Amino acid sequence: GIILVAINPYKQLPIYGDAIIHAYSGQNMGDMDPHIFAVAEEAYKQMARNNKNQSIIVSGESGAGKTVSARYTMRYFATVSKSSSNAHVEDKVLASNPITEAVGNAKTTRNDNSSRFGKYTEISFDQSYQIIGANMRTYLLEKSRVVFQVENERNYHIFYQLCASAMQPEYEHLKLGRSQEKNLLS
Repeated sequence: GIILVAINPYKQLPIYGDAIIHAYSGQNMGDMDPHIFAVAEEAYKQMARNNKNQSIIVSGESGAGKTVSARYTMRYFATVSKSSSNAHVEDKVLASNPITEAVGNAKTTRNDNSSRFGKYTEISFDQSYQIIGANMRTYLLEKSRVVFQVENERNYHIFYQLCASAMQPEYEHLKLGRSQEKNLLS
């Protein structure tokens, strides 16, 4: 299949706006510069042409920009499929599971909010290839982080969030205490 190597510049670039989406829409692979939108367009065209499911794998190290690349891909699909009610499907998908994010994200030396698990996002299209929904699954949770963290890294966010809520009346019976008092969370 097609392979695109992308590098996270750690800043916003003007190469992901609607004008760029429309420039790549309908183009053949290789007619334009390599871009995440070119990969998304090829998958979209193959789905429509062959009526078969397509997959895009986004892989990389912590802080490589996987989540952002997935967002751009979802936004591309929402825009080119003219799914007006789903124009911000990437926001809906990513915001649909805040509990999983809290349980599965941690501070690392490279990223204050690094996903420590894999995500499989399935986008569903109707017969006219408009987005009708999405489903996100998680896998491979980094279980070792619960009991051990590398220096200058933290446990999962949920532990700190619970400890920060320790004085709330509904959590007092849990006797959570402050995160600084916990060896596991320091």
